[in-house]
Amino acid sequence: MPSTAPWPVQLRLIRAEKRLEVEFDDGKKFSLPAEYLRVESPSAEVQGHGPGERTIVPGRMHVGIMELEPVGNYAVRIKFDDLHDTGIYSWDYLYQLGVEQPQRWRSYLAALKDKGLGREPRR
Repeated sequence: MPSTAPWPVQLRLIRAEKRLEVEFDDGKKFSLPAEYLRVESPSAEVQGHGPGERTIVPGRMHVGIMELEPVGNYAVRIKFDDLHDTGIYSWDYLYQLGVEQPQRWRSYLAALKDKGLGREPRR
């Protein structure tokens, strides 16, 4: 049975603006900041190994993307300049991050505030 999930038709890394632009075959386009992608990484380091284990990652306001590496034909590995590179972003997950960006970002900012953390790196 063929997949009906949206498929990326273009990925564009804009290093100077620290963002990834993704366009899908359903016409949706997302401009995803590196900081957002980093703090929402699908890696076990961020998501944990089970329910309730998610880690809030502070201090990534200035993080950039060094490289995009294809993973098969279903995903991309994003290598960030803070040396985090274990997250594999499936096309479905990138689409979900785009669609849910406003709510996820609000939740992230609220979680930082609740824990007394910030977006700026610690000095």
